[in-house]
Amino acid sequence: MVHQSATGVPRPVLIVAIALGALLALAVVGIGAYGWYGEHQAQQAATAAEQARRTGPLALAPVPAPKAATPECAAVLAALPGELAVGGELVPRRALAEPAPAAAVAWGDAEHDPVMVRCGIDAPAELTPTAQLLDVSGVSWLEINQGGDTSWLAVDRPVYIALSAPQDTGTGPLQDLSQILRKTLPKQPVFP
Repeated sequence: MVHQSATGVPRPVLIVAIALGALLALAVVGIGAYGWYGEHQAQQAATAAEQARRTGPLALAPVPAPKAATPECAAVLAALPGELAVGGELVPRRALAEPAPAAAVAWGDAEHDPVMVRCGIDAPAELTPTAQLLDVSGVSWLEINQGGDTSWLAVDRPVYIALSAPQDTGTGPLQDLSQILRKTLPKQPVFP
């Protein structure tokens, strides 16, 4: 004899219906939790990758630097600070990934995009007799903007020195490097 509930539905059918409803609810909760967990894991992986990109050794693209091994570049590199003032904060030097380009230095950390100096590079095509130069603390600079980054090229020293930084970095690194170059390398005509 099958017992019926007060609604007239046989008790086993009612138990199966309630159990299936509960299992369906648990499945929905489980799928939602699995989706959240997967999204959370992906977000953590992306954050870890970004941290590694911003704090690990910095990979620099090779750039022709025929005068990187000169005494002038050695003098500039020796005069560069261990920390660079960026936006009122001191940013440490950052290791370069191997193979590191000759005569290149970078600063940066988890909160600051890299600022780079390269010495002994070739003159860029943008350096023409009509190019607009900016004088900063007695050093003539050529500004080159490329894809969200700004590079400044010191053009009145025995070797070309480039300072590359994100556009929002400000002028502090440019002023600091100008003072170092003024003390370290003699001024010469832009077009000898």
